[in-house]
Amino acid sequence: MDTIEKLKILSQDSQYDLACACGTNKLDHRKRGREGKWLYPVSLPQGGYSVLLKTLLSNACANDCKYCPLRSETDVRRCTLQPEETARVFMEYARRKEVFGLFLSSAVIGHPDYTMDRINAVARLLRRKHAFRGYIHLKIIPGASDAAIEDSLSLASAVSLNIETPGKKHFDVLSKKKDYESDIIRPIKLMGKLTEGGGRFSNVKCTTQFIVGASDESDSEIIKYTFGLYDRLRFKRVYFSAYQKGLGHPDIPGEKRLLPDPAKSFIREHRLYQADFLIRRYGFSRGDIILDKGGNLRLDKDPKQVWADSHPEFYPLSVNASDKEALLRVPGLGPDTVEKILKVRRERRIIRLEDVGIKGKRLGQVKAYVVFE
Repeated sequence: MDTIEKLKILSQDSQYDLACACGTNKLDHRKRGREGKWLYPVSLPQGGYSVLLKTLLSNACANDCKYCPLRSETDVRRCTLQPEETARVFMEYARRKEVFGLFLSSAVIGHPDYTMDRINAVARLLRRKHAFRGYIHLKIIPGASDAAIEDSLSLASAVSLNIETPGKKHFDVLSKKKDYESDIIRPIKLMGKLTEGGGRFSNVKCTTQFIVGASDESDSEIIKYTFGLYDRLRFKRVYFSAYQKGLGHPDIPGEKRLLPDPAKSFIREHRLYQADFLIRRYGFSRGDIILDKGGNLRLDKDPKQVWADSHPEFYPLSVNASDKEALLRVPGLGPDTVEKILKVRRERRIIRLEDVGIKGKRLGQVKAYVVFE
């Protein structure tokens, strides 16, 4: 195969890894470039959108991850890009200003550190040979050595390693070749330690991803680990990818689980993202995320609304007097709207929600929880 043909296969196979800055609204949906590869629009910190080239270096995997359609036992078309051709194709797109950065992952080519050497080689070529100073997100391979991880951090803008499940018990259901403590938790802890504030790599962002529903974990367990990743390891983002039936080994819980409505697995993923947003942006504590008796988020109602319904004594809140933390507990008010409320009321009294741009369905939702006196 030529480079473009391999890239078509490998970039499409990279769709199973979400642990980069990919969003969930219609503007963030991936699309095909001219050569058939996946390009991912991403939100930029300064506003607006740009595009990442997202691809695997190889899909020839030595691992046995039972949720993964690329695991060693499956019959798929295998191919591998060389570091030089990967860097060359990326730079062609970068020079035409069709992409602003690269997300590079890979299947495990024989051994974790051999794979890491090839991933890092691409980044080194971009940085040193092509003088590329833009965004590079590198995947850390489970089981990678400390030295390989440090090498990635020296080259990347962001790195990620998928935690996959909350705990060894659930992880062992999905893989017999990998060890949860040494292959997943050890490198994740090292990534957190090396990128903590003030250190040499403090400007490098760390992210991770749970594969939701492949094993038999509860939302409570995922949320517990999510708080740990943010509070103790200072990870930038946690992503959640709903396991899709039919992709994995028939023996795993995700294949045996009876779901009358397959869409529920994606609703569960959506609820976890909502809970994650409450943790990162709204200041919710672990105890504020209310779960059912089985330790799961409700599928019929978002977790912020569940909290509001469980605390009627907290409302109504004064739009003109309540502090930021309290206003963020109002269903229908997000961080941007709350900031606008705080800004407007420094200048004048707010007498209508329309004064701060709230309208439509959200207007009725917010009115039920606020007063103006």
